[in-house]
Amino acid sequence: MWATIVERLPTMIELICTILAFAIPYTVYKVNRSLRESGDPAWKKAEQQK
Repeated sequence: MWATIVERLPTMIELICTILAFAIPYTVYKVNRSLRESGDPAWKKAEQQK
């Protein structure tokens, strides 16, 4: 029974790739959002608040 459970577990490389598949796009999203907030001109910030 234990062997069946161990066989079904993902390998370490699969776990790392799964985590990276989430972490990389999320990090890019957060960086892009912070750059956009700090880099938008004043007139555009006023439009977004409406």
